[in-house]
Amino acid sequence: MKPISRLLIANRGEIARRIIRTAHEMGIATVAIYANGDANAPFVREADSAVALSGETSAETYLDVDKVLAACNDTDADAVHPGYGFLSENAAFARAVMDAGMQWVGPSPEAISAMGDKLSAKRLMQEADVPTLPAQELGADADVAAAAREIGYPVLVKASAGGGGRGMRIVEVEADLADAVDGARREAGAAFGDDTLFLERWLTASRHVEIQILGDRHGNLVHLFERECSIQRRHQKIIEEAPSPAVDDELRARMAAAALSAARKIGYASAGTVEFLLDSREFWFLEVNTRLQVEHPVTEEITGLDLVREQLRIAEGETLGYGQDDLSIDGHAIEARLYAEDPGNDFLPAPGTVIAWRPDTATNARFDSGIEAGSEIGLQFDPMIAKVIVKAQTRQEAARRLARVLENTRLQGVTNNRDFLVETLRAPAFIQGNTTTDFIERVDPGRKSEISAEVLRHALIAAVIHAQAQRRAGARVLGSIASGWRNSIMPPQMTAFRHAGDKIAVSYRAQRNGSFDVSIGDSTYAVVVFADGADGTDLEINGRRVNLSLTADRDRWLVHGPGGDIEFQELPRFPIGGGTEFSGGLTAPMPGNITATHVAEGDRVEEGQLLLILEAMKMEHRITAPIAGTVSQMRAAVGDQVDNGELLVVLEEEA
Repeated sequence: MKPISRLLIANRGEIARRIIRTAHEMGIATVAIYANGDANAPFVREADSAVALSGETSAETYLDVDKVLAACNDTDADAVHPGYGFLSENAAFARAVMDAGMQWVGPSPEAISAMGDKLSAKRLMQEADVPTLPAQELGADADVAAAAREIGYPVLVKASAGGGGRGMRIVEVEADLADAVDGARREAGAAFGDDTLFLERWLTASRHVEIQILGDRHGNLVHLFERECSIQRRHQKIIEEAPSPAVDDELRARMAAAALSAARKIGYASAGTVEFLLDSREFWFLEVNTRLQVEHPVTEEITGLDLVREQLRIAEGETLGYGQDDLSIDGHAIEARLYAEDPGNDFLPAPGTVIAWRPDTATNARFDSGIEAGSEIGLQFDPMIAKVIVKAQTRQEAARRLARVLENTRLQGVTNNRDFLVETLRAPAFIQGNTTTDFIERVDPGRKSEISAEVLRHALIAAVIHAQAQRRAGARVLGSIASGWRNSIMPPQMTAFRHAGDKIAVSYRAQRNGSFDVSIGDSTYAVVVFADGADGTDLEINGRRVNLSLTADRDRWLVHGPGGDIEFQELPRFPIGGGTEFSGGLTAPMPGNITATHVAEGDRVEEGQLLLILEAMKMEHRITAPIAGTVSQMRAAVGDQVDNGELLVVLEEEA
């Protein structure tokens, strides 16, 4: 086989950047492909060349085999790396790449096909003496209730061609079975074009433990130990670690032997993962992922291997160059996935624009990310923002450090799961290693950190000080004169904000020595400014040092500091129309379709009253009034398609 000289990456986002980084280190030129919405994404700029796929959705772009192959031909690519998701486990695509004379960076099409159908995969694993759970296919004429009773409740309804948590339903009682099967069948057909289902025994309090395998095309095969991925929501992993706190040397040896037996059964070459359910010290086969896993970095951290490099070396025909005895576990690694999603709303995706993104660089953490400040997180693709990985010598230290790294990372503009991840990492059950797949339901970590009144007031003070400094710096004349200075005694300056529905007035007066007197309600604060820059401010508030990062996005303030993230709205300084204060507009929380309006211009509304309904992601979202007032403008009508952040309704608050 020839060395790879030009590698096309049939993927996007963080995994595309990850592959580009290693390919460039190996001296390999890279080609990116991109959908319309990814035209300005970092991975497109970082590749040596890039090809537009001229489409918006996955089906129009990254899943379009003909477009991807045409991009290969147009750029003279001699190899394709599929990453994960999209076409990575499509045997026909792998075969088409090879038939076109290019190297496929992955296992053979035959191995992919053998594991692509989960029912067939189970039968193969049984032949290889790999433990499997009781299961039955649900054909068109199947007696579903009888099959479930034979297996025993609870059961998992599962798509044979599925993955990523789609086409899956857990059923506890027979009364829920028919609806679960119908729903899973519809979801599987839409997601995979194949609505074949099967039933499988569900282990409620089990662990999800997987073995990383690596084989070359000369018959050499090793395992790279285990990862635990039990903490999941909607059947998708959010925290992964290596090694597992539940696996000792004896159990590791048994699970690894089963994984290697599975790999040999299908003649596996490249990086892959054999997934198991672990209950006490017994385990059962789930599936083989014939690709690189999202969570591969934790294995890299504890072994010192670059799995993308190993994949490329194997595709070039090289031997592994090491055996099982050459490999060992060094320390403990934990990965947390940052998503643009709302943990308080069943972890639904929360699209939007990333206004501020600043990874914590003070620690030796690894960030695998596909975004930057200004990136749009849309509904067309997975809403993952970044993977954050920390390695330490002990599990407790790794968890403690990762929680701190997440806290110190600035991510604002989109609703996200960072606070939830921090709460999870600090939960006693997690620290104790009690991490079964029912962890979220059993432990119920906090969905969002509570902001104290003191932290909120410090943020408001920082906002008014930062704003006046920016205004003074931009003044055309007499810029050195303190904000609010008059040649006579004048009242303090006033700025009003709205936070969580409450209006908060902040008054401040500059002193001749450069300090400020600030009042919020009945409280007063002596404020000394040590530094103020474009991105933040360093203050002393009543003798306490406070460092905060700030971003003004139109009338919205985004503040980040040790106490958490805070967002509030700055109200206009002057009233509009008849002395009534204009209190702002309501915007669309995500792209969608207006299906109903319940008010008209001129209507008086009460706080919490339903104004209109937005349909997005096949769900209805109720837009309600945050305050009592009058509808001064209706910007949306039934049938309108609206973008994220688009103005829908303008309210005037009651005087």
